[in-house]
Amino acid sequence: MEIIQIVGLGLITTVLVLIIKEQKPMFAFLLTAFTGIAIFLFLIGKISTIIGVLEELANKADINMIFLKTILKIIGIAYIAEFGAQIIRDAGQESVASKIELAGKILIMVMAIPIVSVIIETVVKLLPA
Repeated sequence: MEIIQIVGLGLITTVLVLIIKEQKPMFAFLLTAFTGIAIFLFLIGKISTIIGVLEELANKADINMIFLKTILKIIGIAYIAEFGAQIIRDAGQESVASKIELAGKILIMVMAIPIVSVIIETVVKLLPA
C-alpha cells in the first residue's frame, strides 16, 4: 500500500509547511519541493516497470519501437512539465508556471509530428484514388 505512505508523507509535509510558512516561507517552499521530488523518486521504480511492460507488449504486437519511445517521451514531457509547473505555483509564480506548461505543450506537438505524419500518410493510402 504505497499510496498510504505517499499520502502520509503529503499530510505530514502539509502540516509542517503550515507551521513553518509564517516564520520561514523559504523553508516551507523548500520542504514542499523536496517532498515532491522524494515522491517522484519513490515512483521511478514503478515507472520503469510500466515502460518495460509496454516495450514487451510493443514487441509482441510488432510495433515499431520508435513510435513507442516517442509516445513515452511525450508522456514524460507532460508529467515533467506538470510537476515543474506545480512546484513553481507553490512558490507563487503563476505566470512562470503557465509558461512551463506552454513549453511542455509545444514540445509535445514537436514530438508528435512524426506520428501524425504516419497517420496522415496511412489514411491517404486508404482513400480511393
